[in-house]
Amino acid sequence: MEGEPLSALCSPALVVDVDKVKRNAQRMIERWQKLGVQLRPHMKTHKTLECADIMTGGSRRCIVVSTLAEACFFADSGFDDILYAYCLPFDKVERCAALSERLELFQVLLDHRDALEQLRKRPLRDGRKWHVWLKVDCGNGRAGILHSEPEALRLAEAIAETDGVELTGVYAHCGNTYNCRGAEQIQAVAQETTHFTLQFMEKLKAVGVTCKSSIGSTPSCSHPVGDMAQLSEVHPGNYVFYDVQQSIIGSCSLEDVAVRVLTRVIGHCPHRNQLLVDCGWCGLSLDGAGKLPTGYAVIEGHPNLKLSSMTQEHGRVEPISGPLDYSKYPLGSLLTLIPYHACATAMMHPVYYIHSEGRLLGKWTPTRGW
Repeated sequence: MEGEPLSALCSPALVVDVDKVKRNAQRMIERWQKLGVQLRPHMKTHKTLECADIMTGGSRRCIVVSTLAEACFFADSGFDDILYAYCLPFDKVERCAALSERLELFQVLLDHRDALEQLRKRPLRDGRKWHVWLKVDCGNGRAGILHSEPEALRLAEAIAETDGVELTGVYAHCGNTYNCRGAEQIQAVAQETTHFTLQFMEKLKAVGVTCKSSIGSTPSCSHPVGDMAQLSEVHPGNYVFYDVQQSIIGSCSLEDVAVRVLTRVIGHCPHRNQLLVDCGWCGLSLDGAGKLPTGYAVIEGHPNLKLSSMTQEHGRVEPISGPLDYSKYPLGSLLTLIPYHACATAMMHPVYYIHSEGRLLGKWTPTRGW
């Protein structure tokens, strides 16, 4: 396989441009080194050892994961200082304890007193402490206790005062940057999230509690504001691949997107003015429905084509306007899809094919499961 062109692959196939991956990762590393803030890259987009090595600059330290499957996968390969940034699931406390007792530093996250009680009831061996981040909601509207609620401060104090538990930090995800268009809007959300987080840190300081602070999202960390230099850490993830969604938001250009899905034309349907391709939602995901004029993806080099619908293993491609010229798309010909959402698309593939300048270099195998 090594050295062969991408056309040698069976489709659908997820292909990753390793040069773009390295460039995206290095830019993020350098950006946060200049600001003096620790970069803790999120692994959820790719879930591979090779990409994690690139994102951590080879240190194999200081990463974020979204599943315990990821945590174990990286721990088994020598990674440490792992933050499981998902509000503590009670059915997984024992697995979290095993990682906390095994690694130099394994950290969990919570946003509720009941979760703190679960940790208190499961003390760690050898005098170890649970390392806990408090998840706060600074406007994203997903997980986390609202930063302005009095209970948020009380919960932080309770974590800090609980035997066998240490309050390591305060963690906010500014996913509301995904509603933005352009750097100015992104920076406004980043500023607001940073302000609320730092304001909360001052409240903690006033009651004698000190710990780290971390915010993150690929848009905010691609266009940081000056006040983010006052944070301890940031935790973006998608930036290593980027995607069409990020290019629309304004985090990157389409040229920065490192992933593509290859698909082949398998049918001509002149009665419908459509092509049939071998990439259905199993090869791309349904994320992004209705958000692009080109359907579920951008079809590279064919601005007039639209991936209009998908079933499990089939996709329907049609022109945005006018009749199809079928002579341009013979059966077996390749089309290249730039995915709307790289994280969702990557999850659909058991292996990623890595290339440089269109020549295959090898494979990356992601971990799966929860």
